[in-house]
Amino acid sequence: MPEELVTHFKETYYDSPAGKVAIVTMDNGEDYRKPNTFGFGAMQSLNECLDRIQAQGDVKAMVLTGKPFIFAAGADLTQVPQVKTKEQAMEIARAGHAAFKRIIDLPFVTVAAVNGVALGGGLEIALACKYRTVASSVEHIGFPECFLGLIPGWGGTTLLPKLVGPEKAIQVIIYNALNNNRMIKAKEALDMGIMDRMFEPVDLLDKSVQFAVDLVLGKEKVERPEPDWSNLDSLVEQAKAFADSKVHGNSRAPYMAIDIIAKARDITIDEGFALEDEALGELIPSPQMQAGAYAFDLTQRRARKPVGVPEGQPLPVRKVGILGAGLMGSQLAVLFLRRMQIPVVIKDIKQEFVDRGVNYIQQEINRQAEKGRIDKERVPWLLSLVEPTLDYKDMAECDFIIEAVLEEMPIKKQVFGEIEEHIAETAILATNTSSLSVTEMASDLKHPERVVGFHFFNPVAAMPLLEIIKAEKTNDPTLITAFDVGKKLGKRCVLCKDAPAFVVNRLLIRSMVETIKLVDEGNDFKDVDQALWALGTPMPPFALLALVGPAIAMHATETLAAAFPERYFVSDNLRELVARKKPGVYGPDGEVDPEVREFWKQADPPKKATPEEMRDRVSLALADEAWHMLEDGVVGAPQEIDICMIFGAGYPFYMGGLTKYLDYAGYSEKARGKKFHPED
Repeated sequence: MPEELVTHFKETYYDSPAGKVAIVTMDNGEDYRKPNTFGFGAMQSLNECLDRIQAQGDVKAMVLTGKPFIFAAGADLTQVPQVKTKEQAMEIARAGHAAFKRIIDLPFVTVAAVNGVALGGGLEIALACKYRTVASSVEHIGFPECFLGLIPGWGGTTLLPKLVGPEKAIQVIIYNALNNNRMIKAKEALDMGIMDRMFEPVDLLDKSVQFAVDLVLGKEKVERPEPDWSNLDSLVEQAKAFADSKVHGNSRAPYMAIDIIAKARDITIDEGFALEDEALGELIPSPQMQAGAYAFDLTQRRARKPVGVPEGQPLPVRKVGILGAGLMGSQLAVLFLRRMQIPVVIKDIKQEFVDRGVNYIQQEINRQAEKGRIDKERVPWLLSLVEPTLDYKDMAECDFIIEAVLEEMPIKKQVFGEIEEHIAETAILATNTSSLSVTEMASDLKHPERVVGFHFFNPVAAMPLLEIIKAEKTNDPTLITAFDVGKKLGKRCVLCKDAPAFVVNRLLIRSMVETIKLVDEGNDFKDVDQALWALGTPMPPFALLALVGPAIAMHATETLAAAFPERYFVSDNLRELVARKKPGVYGPDGEVDPEVREFWKQADPPKKATPEEMRDRVSLALADEAWHMLEDGVVGAPQEIDICMIFGAGYPFYMGGLTKYLDYAGYSEKARGKKFHPED
């Protein structure tokens, strides 16, 4: 367990025209890469700081701020695994409430000057102050707790609705958190009434101190509208329905948060804090929160330093080539342009294909500029970096070439063979294959050592995972450079062995095989979808099939069935679905397509399964496959499987990715008689 990095509260004093102002800075002694967090040491430091301030006897105001670029990122989640009982959790809850309540009860003006990231407990300590200012540059304000399986339990569910009303509180605490942990920016926080004033970053502290002085002198006054509670019942009903759609009852946290928000109008702060104590007492030791803390740690630390990457300097990548101007190739071009801002040569076999790809790139770059994600003045320059072509010779100066052609081995081998004649010996050839052997793809080349798997997930811009596959002959410089490029593209990279379908697709297809088998045996499509969606996955399995496309799913299944016939097979019904060019099993109305229902052959008599039996079958299959992958060395540890499933398949934090869930639900031991994480 990592040692607590203690955030210290240090005060200085300013003798203002209104009297003595205490300026308190939160600082853990590290730079912005290690944000201020709150553990027991921080709470002790805060209490000691407040003791010293109150001992002064003549303080008229306090201004609380953070170290450069960071206000505070909330509770120290590295301490969560140590919390095993409700009593321990209640102690944490009460310690935070007691310290923050001291701020609330201070008999003078208190201003939180939010100079950077303010999440969870960081936003709660700001809410404990009577007033809040914010730097206009702050982009990360919010309550991520429900995303992790927790509630904002140091005052968030009590203080925020009392300040801005239930609608805005539910937006920040429930909708934003469960919508992939969406943050709000300074201006939005100001408009919502969470912040009282917004200043430029360079002036924030000076103007916040002046704001505090003027409040004491009566020169400033903050007008706050009375919160609107008139439509509370409707807001609560909608919020619970939204939580159902996201967590399916698997995580208690959002429902508990909604209940406390709903009660906030009619209870005192102390009563609200007592409800939060009870909620934290139940949630922190729960499997979901333990899994959430594990997943948070994975994504914040381990995923940022990929395991197994050789030491050394990457090769320079000054120009990129993309083979294939279809949707995937065009998306890749946009990503390289936005993130690396280097020339991109994009090739296809017909001018119309190239033109279509370039048109997509232009539209997407302009769309990103309209949204403010790209400086509009840079758009013409970025688009000038695109070099469309039909000729391999135009890729002669490319340092990194990635293919995004049809998922067929002969075609991929052909384009690699043809391009190799025109590029430098050090140029890297990357394949975006989702399931094919990278080793076989490189087998006929003069320089197979420069070939690497570079598997993105769709949509490329949104999905953060990049599976980087080391083929049998991939050399260290190629691998080092691939990881460097992946990092520059803003992706979370995981090293994978060259095994069929790598990590995410191998697990998703194993799940899909069992899912289709359940329908083949006589269960209804919708019954299966609802039963398996309740596991907590981002979407029902047949919705995922439609998103991926039945033909692509069948192709990946065929690859896996050839490698592991004892565990994978292609259903005749899936083959028929593909043959009829159906986009999925459901029609536009959301009901099962009548034609699909007619041709889909089911067992007679049907072999019906209960929802619990369905979940058991799929979960046991996933546990079995995860064990096989670790035994085969596809990745080095269960943590890499979880990073892949979180970033590549959208598995929720409260499941801990996959292996943590399989552990706490008992499937790991049913499959192999042991846990993936035996230390738990």
